[in-house]
Amino acid sequence: MPPQPKHKHEQTIHTQEHNHVTHVVGEGGKLDHRISTHSHEHNHSAVEHAHAAHVNAQKEHETEGHIHDHARPTTG
Repeated sequence: MPPQPKHKHEQTIHTQEHNHVTHVVGEGGKLDHRISTHSHEHNHSAVEHAHAAHVNAQKEHETEGHIHDHARPTTG
């Protein structure tokens, strides 16, 4: 699927559930996983980019890996 023309997304703040996996060393030195889930507000800075067309934008956003700038959150 070819990329779409460049377009802009304005800065935004929304609430989303996040899953975190922490690696811990358990008894006997065995590596284990500790999984936690929480939701909170986070921001997306404004961006201009091109990408393949969305099939279901909301569902795709829920499963994509992306960076949240907790040190400098977007306001407004």
